[in-house]
Amino acid sequence: MEQYDGLLFDCDNHYYEAEDAFMRHVPRRMQKRCVQWVEMDGKRYHLVAGKLNHAVGNPTFNPISKPGVLREYYRGNSESKTFIELTRSALEPMPGEYMDRDARVARVEQQGLESVWLFPTAGVLYEQALCHDIEALCVLNEGFNRWLDEDWGLTYKGRLFAAPYITLADVDWACRELEWALERDARVLVMRPSAVRTDEGWCSPCDERFDPFWARVNESGITVVAHVGSNGYTANGYGGNSALSVLGGGRKPSVAGLIPERAIYDFLLTFAYDKMFERFPNLRIASVENGAGFLRDLFEKLDQSKERMRWYYEEDPSELFRRNVWINPFWEDKISDVIEQMGADQVIYGSDWPHMEGMEHPRDIFEELDGISLADQEKILHRNTAVLNERRPT
Repeated sequence: MEQYDGLLFDCDNHYYEAEDAFMRHVPRRMQKRCVQWVEMDGKRYHLVAGKLNHAVGNPTFNPISKPGVLREYYRGNSESKTFIELTRSALEPMPGEYMDRDARVARVEQQGLESVWLFPTAGVLYEQALCHDIEALCVLNEGFNRWLDEDWGLTYKGRLFAAPYITLADVDWACRELEWALERDARVLVMRPSAVRTDEGWCSPCDERFDPFWARVNESGITVVAHVGSNGYTANGYGGNSALSVLGGGRKPSVAGLIPERAIYDFLLTFAYDKMFERFPNLRIASVENGAGFLRDLFEKLDQSKERMRWYYEEDPSELFRRNVWINPFWEDKISDVIEQMGADQVIYGSDWPHMEGMEHPRDIFEELDGISLADQEKILHRNTAVLNERRPT
């Protein structure tokens, strides 16, 4: 098979947050309602909203599991090692490029990448714990985004493109934060795929109260990424909701491992059902680190809805979905099937580097591209994300 030999644009890279990432720009009077450090039994943890938070087992990130140590586990685990055995056998001191932008630029170049999108590690996990206190939630994320701009920059040397975190819990705050990001040449925003807790209760992210935000996104042409995160979904009594269970690494199989797939399914299907792509035709929504196993059923639901409610849709919801949504498959997904569902122009590549469940080396993706043409490889591995990285204003 011919192999694309150009530079890659990786749509899913991560940094590890500095010790003061959630505090540096948060007023001291608010920190008890946001994030604090606490030491217990010789280990340090985060208190979120005054409660011990276990979403990140070791928020110091030192030592840290090496990238890709779980790849064989997800591939089939032929050596029958437990999740814990694999992660603890490959710990290392924190490498500089996980927290330093210049070291990261050097590593990106070494890895044969042109550019990367950068997302939080802990920063996508704390909205759920703070959703009851919208003021604290907005203060925390505003402070976090200022830290991000200070330590990483929203665009840095044409290599690193870091995504500010947006919550819609307060639409006025979201609009102000969007303007702040646009002024700093942000190319991408990140939010969790979830319903939104507002001061009036839970509602869809497509509710008309959020139209001022989506209208500005539509006008500016910035890409919004729905990245896997803590979303409040539960296993409904069928199993634990621990981080290990959600990652598929608990003591036994659990439907908790389906929680991320359920969350992105509901999120994206709602955008189609609520005709967001008719109302805001310039929206570009990218699903990152959520996998793609839900797609076939999603399109079946859209086709059924179109047939049963012909009076509702002005345009085919499946066609609009394939125009306005981009999908980053897991490396273990059958990528040719995703291309069949979405079209090659709507599929983007991400390594999840340097996380333990991602790839050891970003170019390991070539091992997963059997049967994919050279032209489609170029689109998936570079062009599609490069296009999304350019703001396309109306």
